[in-house]
Amino acid sequence: MRTWQMQDAKARMSELVKSAQNQPQDITLHGKSVAVVVSRDTFDRLAKNQDSLVDFMRRSPLSGAEDIDFERDRSLVREVSF
Repeated sequence: MRTWQMQDAKARMSELVKSAQNQPQDITLHGKSVAVVVSRDTFDRLAKNQDSLVDFMRRSPLSGAEDIDFERDRSLVREVSF
């Protein structure tokens, strides 16, 4: 991954975008990484796998099962002084 200082990234935006087509480009500000520029294909591939938690749970093999029994921990609680 190539690293660009912020001022270089701004001045050479066209080159930055073209380089991002081949590999992610890291942008730094005051020596600290603040952003990464990636190609549209890479972004779309990474973003499409983002389902909501509800969708994930609905796809579970246990979805709709009503006979699931979660055992409760019956151990004693510890003493706490305030």
